[in-house]
Amino acid sequence: MADELKDKICVPCQGGIPPLTFKEAKSLLRKTSGWELQEEATRLYRSFKVSDFQAALDFVNKVGIIAEEKGHHPDIKFGWGYINILIFTHKINGLHENDFILAAKINTIA
Repeated sequence: MADELKDKICVPCQGGIPPLTFKEAKSLLRKTSGWELQEEATRLYRSFKVSDFQAALDFVNKVGIIAEEKGHHPDIKFGWGYINILIFTHKINGLHENDFILAAKINTIA
């Protein structure tokens, strides 16, 4: 099932559509191992642990490449041994299928 999401293409969200419902987000969450819903299912979050600062920086750079390719940009916080990623669609202030697609693609480098 997760393969379905990582193989999909993010379609630009122009806004003007409702964010996913809690039920829809929960269903897609099952396809994105390690991620969790936050802020009443309007945000997708995951924390990654790595060995040191350089490993964190390398991971963040890989996420950045994916984000640029897909035109979908997460909020990333990182430091020595950790990376925290928060994903949501700004134009709808909530979650869209694109957010789960990006999460699944990030999982491929984890």
